[in-house]
Amino acid sequence: MIFGGGLIMPPPATTALQTSSPTPAPTLQPFAAITPKKNLKRFDSPEYGIQAFLWWKHDVARRDLDLIHDMGFKWVKHIFSWRDLEQIQKGHYDWYTADTIINLANRRGLKILARLDRQPFWAQDDGGAVKLDSAPPKNYSDFGDFCYVFANRYRGKIGAYQVWNEPNLAREWGNRPPNAAEYVRLLSYCYAGIKAADPDAIVISAGLAPTGTDLPEAVPDDRFVREMYAAGGAPYFDMIGVNAPGYFNPPERSPDDTEKDPQIKARWVTFRHVEDIRQIMVANGDADKQIAILEMGWTTDQVNPTYSWYAVTEQQQADYLVRAYQWAKQNWQPWIGLMSCIYIAEYSWSEKDEQYWYAITRPSFPEPDLRPAYHALKNMPK
Repeated sequence: MIFGGGLIMPPPATTALQTSSPTPAPTLQPFAAITPKKNLKRFDSPEYGIQAFLWWKHDVARRDLDLIHDMGFKWVKHIFSWRDLEQIQKGHYDWYTADTIINLANRRGLKILARLDRQPFWAQDDGGAVKLDSAPPKNYSDFGDFCYVFANRYRGKIGAYQVWNEPNLAREWGNRPPNAAEYVRLLSYCYAGIKAADPDAIVISAGLAPTGTDLPEAVPDDRFVREMYAAGGAPYFDMIGVNAPGYFNPPERSPDDTEKDPQIKARWVTFRHVEDIRQIMVANGDADKQIAILEMGWTTDQVNPTYSWYAVTEQQQADYLVRAYQWAKQNWQPWIGLMSCIYIAEYSWSEKDEQYWYAITRPSFPEPDLRPAYHALKNMPK
């Protein structure tokens, strides 16, 4: 591939690993030359989604997808790890679990937001000598090829894609200083691959972590978005992805208010910090595009001191989530798209896990253990 909208070469021939369900290799066509342009793919404003963890136990997957369906939510966000699907070497794929999850969701009428990230170790700069949890690959074209093959296989079965997660944090960028221009370069390869395979799919940029921490550990999300635009990133996403935790603040609280508060002096600790990102989009000529909230929630963690300083009660969590959706519906139309909250709990989480406290269910099997937030969101008018 050539970065920047030039001629894009076809991906290499591929083979599939033999699993318990043999999978034929997809028939690949050369990428079309893609001229970057605005793509006004849109969600209804808003649409309702939640992230689930369905990979390891199919019985859990069936139960949790039923829970989401019963909530009246239409979207399920799921991580499809590049590492799990193309684990051994380039061009060798194992589709069995991904096929199962996608078919289970589609049978229930649920739409899928697929998060693509987490490099195979063979794709790292060092070939995997030091196994990093999340790092950009040595050759960005390898990721673009994966995005093409994945989108080609699931064309018409996956509605939207999130490309990477929180690249404004060093821990999600190979423990190196985050670099918005490099993320744009990675994004462009994946965008080209997805659009060549499935032009109707919505491509969303990575959800960014709101943070007051600066380099080398992180880049504040608003600055990272500005740097993405400065690097020429606008043609390579159909909408901007954001993460929107509310911290200890109710969802209606303005970032102007928290910035003036002498005890806080920050804008990023509010759900409505999303409005700051919207202003950056408008300033860069992207007012016609929507924002997708890829993570939103309030933690109830009263145990771990790293997180307990901004914890709320379970009843507040339920109340704030409903009010957040209501605020967006009343104040952010038409520019708010999908709003995906966190989480249906992964069955193996414990109280030591950060995610345990954000979830609207508690880890359990076979019977679900539902927190007040689940019932509140299920009963919320949509």
